[in-house]
Amino acid sequence: YRQQKIFNRLGVELSRATMANWLVHAADRCRPLIDLMQNQIRSGPLINIDETPLQVLNEPGRSNTTKSYMWVYCGGKPGSPTVLYQYHPTRSGQVALSFLNGYSGYIQSDAFSGYDHLGRSQTTVLLGCMAHVRRRFMEVVKARKKIRGKSTNTKTLADDALDFIGKLYLIEKQARIYNMEPEQIYELRQQKSKPILDKFKDWLDEKQSVTPPRGLLGIAINYALANWSRLIVYIENGILKPDNNVAENAIRPFVVGRRNWLFSGHPNGAAASATFFSLIETAKANGYEPYAYLRFIFEKIPLVEKNEEYRSLLPQNLNPSDIK
Repeated sequence: YRQQKIFNRLGVELSRATMANWLVHAADRCRPLIDLMQNQIRSGPLINIDETPLQVLNEPGRSNTTKSYMWVYCGGKPGSPTVLYQYHPTRSGQVALSFLNGYSGYIQSDAFSGYDHLGRSQTTVLLGCMAHVRRRFMEVVKARKKIRGKSTNTKTLADDALDFIGKLYLIEKQARIYNMEPEQIYELRQQKSKPILDKFKDWLDEKQSVTPPRGLLGIAINYALANWSRLIVYIENGILKPDNNVAENAIRPFVVGRRNWLFSGHPNGAAASATFFSLIETAKANGYEPYAYLRFIFEKIPLVEKNEEYRSLLPQNLNPSDIK
């Protein structure tokens, strides 16, 4: 809509429908890259998943006000990250299950029940998100300040929980500062994180019995305990993280953009958006300027004939000198 107005001011009559069709056709030509990126996602030891609502018009058999979703998957081999978006009309757990068909390894997500399907395979292990636990205790602190005023310095049970979580993240910060290898991170967590987690679990068990379950504090405690078995998985392998921030950070550019464009006018447009977000965010994750990367692949794809040639166009397989 904005580009149409810009072109009109320049004396060029170019309709939104024409520009949208260009994008859809360009996305179709990039489909082999997306298929390869999906394989890369499934080749790594860890996949982070998140999803966000999306309004799509003209979906068959659905009203224009029905929620659809944009899913994001982050993974790939260490040092070669892939960020892949997928439009789907539903939030069903079968969406991710089908996408990750045949995958073996760790899967990290929030506590949405739809992800439970992913843990039923003997080849996958589910991780929880400590950041989501922290947010629930932060809600207690914010509510207290709202009622009592910002000047209160009285420490509460929610603050005690945040202290436990803060200590865990200080250990993660130490690992980053010293640029530790996965084996070293594993040892560090076994020595320092595990005792803190054990004390945190004892604290949660103790406070659960004396805290009203429907209050904010009770909800936070019950949430942590309900997901505990997945929250502590990260200490068993140094490549893992305590939270799902990788996927949440990946979905953020889409969420920010959605405030401007509000909806997709057709399922084909939503699918094209997923393609371009995948290419752009994967390029960024591998250190490439996205506009330069798009120019590069749009120049090369018309000449590609073999699958191996498509593979050479993925950001993970490029050298900085390839993109000028």
